[in-house]
Formats: sequence, C-alpha cells, structure tokens
Amino acid sequence: MARFRILTVCTGNVCRSPVAEQVLRAKMADLRGIIDLESAGFRALVGDGMPDQAANLSTSLGGNPSGHTARQLTEQQILDADLVLAMSREHRREIVSLVPKASRYTVTIREFARLSADLDSWDFLDITALPQRPASARLDALVALIASRRGQVEPAASPEDDDVVDPYMQGDERYALTGSQLAPAIDEVHRVIRLALAPRGEVA
Repeated sequence: MARFRILTVCTGNVCRSPVAEQVLRAKMADLRGIIDLESAGFRALVGDGMPDQAANLSTSLGGNPSGHTARQLTEQQILDADLVLAMSREHRREIVSLVPKASRYTVTIREFARLSADLDSWDFLDITALPQRPASARLDALVALIASRRGQVEPAASPEDDDVVDPYMQGDERYALTGSQLAPAIDEVHRVIRLALAPRGEVA
C-alpha cells in the first residue's frame, strides 16, 4: 500500500519539528499504515534527545516525546516526502535549494494553516470523489490544492507570521509562544487531512 509521507523540518530537530511530528502522529494514530511521519533538522544535534521544555510541550499537546533522537536532514528524505512542513521560511528556502522540485510540496506549517483556513467540505468534493484507496492519491490532491492557493489567499499580515519561533535554549515564555503558534497549525493540518480522507460525498 502506498503511504503518504509527512516530513517536519527545523534546525536542530530537538524542539519544533519533533513536537509537530509527535503531535500529528498522536492525532492520526488511526491512520498508521496510511500516513508516515518523521522529522529532521538542517543542523541537527544528531543523537540528542529533546530538552525537557520541548518534551513537556509535546506532552501537553498530546504527543509522545519518548525515544526521540535528533536526525540530520538529507536530500533523500526530502525526495521521499509527499508533504514537507517547515518550521520557518528560512527552512523552506533551504529545502527548495537542496531539492528544487520540493517547492511543489513544501510549506511552513503556519503557511499551510493560513492557506487552508477557509476551506470546508465543499472545497473537497473533487478530492473525495477520488477512490479512498490508495489514500495517498487524495492526500497528493490535497497538497496540490494547498499549493494552488498561494496566489489566491491574502498574504500574512507580517512575513514572520508564517514562522514558528525557535525556543531552543530559551525560557518558558518562549516555549509557550512556540506552542501557541504550533498548536493551531497542527490542528489545521489534521483537520484538512481528515476532510480529504472523508467518505465520498460527505459534507459537514
């Protein structure tokens, strides 16, 4: 069965990207076997675990941080991914620089949420008309839909609004800010994935 691969990317792979990976995995636990999730960092602290604050943030959002060790991002991971969720615009630029064709399926996680925020079930009628198996076909169509909205949706009020702030080696307030930016974006990714996978013709 073809699986849909989501890759989350930050700098060190000990804070933002593993939190996103872990919380999305928890929210979509029933989709194991359909969706694969992994994370990596551009300058990963290879082999390191998550700082306690990052692990606590993941847990508070429903993730399971146990056993995480940082991994260095590779070109092959980008090529293998179907959707890359970067934590900042800088990460997205670096990803596309490494693999230019990844521009079609790489967004920051907050940009994804902004582009999809006004979508509802009616916008997914073409996607849900596709066969439910393989689910990856519907999810590929979702990624294409999100990418197509870049020129249609109002840009962020400030470019930084598409970024998740880096809390590494910062205080609790910084981690709280990171969480307040990540949580709604994760929820939005989860929401539209569920819409894309809904039974044919279902309208909420």
